[in-house]
Amino acid sequence: MLEHALIAGAFSFCIGISGLITSRNMVRAPMCLESIFNAVNVNSVVSFNTLDAEEIKGEIFAIFVIAIAAAEAAIGLSIALAIYRNRKSTCVD
Repeated sequence: MLEHALIAGAFSFCIGISGLITSRNMVRAPMCLESIFNAVNVNSVVSFNTLDAEEIKGEIFAIFVIAIAAAEAAIGLSIALAIYRNRKSTCVD
């Protein structure tokens, strides 16, 4: 179980990084960043549960990461909307 979850998290992290590097769209970039945050959540919860199953450190860390990701998504999309209003394009160039 541990290996499968860590491999899935690493796969999701790699997809997020490659999407973030190759993305030219301001809407797709935060979505790739969310994928990276979710991969970190999966890996941290699995790792903390493997190390100490009686404490909920991994779940608490994941809740903080989810809160930060929600704030990042709200701010990022509002910036993208403001740039779209000025430039009429969401291209990162």
